Amino acid sequence: MRNLNLLKLQIVELLEKHHKITTVAELLGLKQPTVTFHMKNLERDFGVKLFDARMGRIILTDAGYALLHYAAKINALAAEAQRVVNDFGTLRQGTLSIGASYVPATYILPVILDSFTKSYPGINISLTVKTAPAVTQMLHSHQIDAGLISTGPFRHASLKAQALCKDELVLVCSPAHPFAEAAEWTPELIAASSFVLHGNESSTRRITDQWLEQRGISPFSRLELDSLEAIKQAVMLGEHISFISRMAVQSEANRGLLRIWPVPGLPAERQVYAITNQDRYMPATSSAFIQLLDQWRQAIQ
Repeated sequence: MRNLNLLKLQIVELLEKHHKITTVAELLGLKQPTVTFHMKNLERDFGVKLFDARMGRIILTDAGYALLHYAAKINALAAEAQRVVNDFGTLRQGTLSIGASYVPATYILPVILDSFTKSYPGINISLTVKTAPAVTQMLHSHQIDAGLISTGPFRHASLKAQALCKDELVLVCSPAHPFAEAAEWTPELIAASSFVLHGNESSTRRITDQWLEQRGISPFSRLELDSLEAIKQAVMLGEHISFISRMAVQSEANRGLLRIWPVPGLPAERQVYAITNQDRYMPATSSAFIQLLDQWRQAIQ
């Protein structure tokens, strides 16, 4: 496919996102007829219809979506190659794109990024906060340079993972909860309590669901909240309990706003991992970031 170049693949990806030739032309700094010309050339080269015009919008056909799958990957790799070459051999300028799950993003990364920006003020940093599975997928698709996730034992053939610290799950309740003075929390007490669950995509939710299912517990009343801060606020109201990262609630526990107990019979030990993609070149910015994380790990041991 001699005429398949990066510009044409960028057009495919942008058309799926914006559905307007005029918008795509503006984003790429092209004239509208030029975008149309490349679209027609793509269809001619592949010998199949890739685009449909519907009520002023451009929609990809099934064949177009098949091409989009590869176009997105190639575009991401091309952008990554450009960043790596631009950053090569210098930390005076460049970019660093990080993905992190909520706990490490909130309770670990601020001090790390503060130190990084002081050491390398010319580096532009972007941080995306997602669930651990979403961060892992972003690393796979070359959308980020490095990830920081809190999860159970982590192994993946194409990803390199370095354990940084433990992230223990604990049971929390308000001092005003009816069982707040219990010597210990048994499965029976948990079953009798109103439960606040994490969002369905989080690793904490998966561990919580497994624990409840293994004990045949279906809490009589429960909330499902995507925000860890919202979960803490709900628990502090007094009626609810939840399983939460100790790092996320230690400050509130120290101030007497929440009480912490071990989760009975919870075998899964969570860790915070720094993860990178072994199938890609490690740019200088990423290497410096991983090195700083390792120094932090050694300092807290």
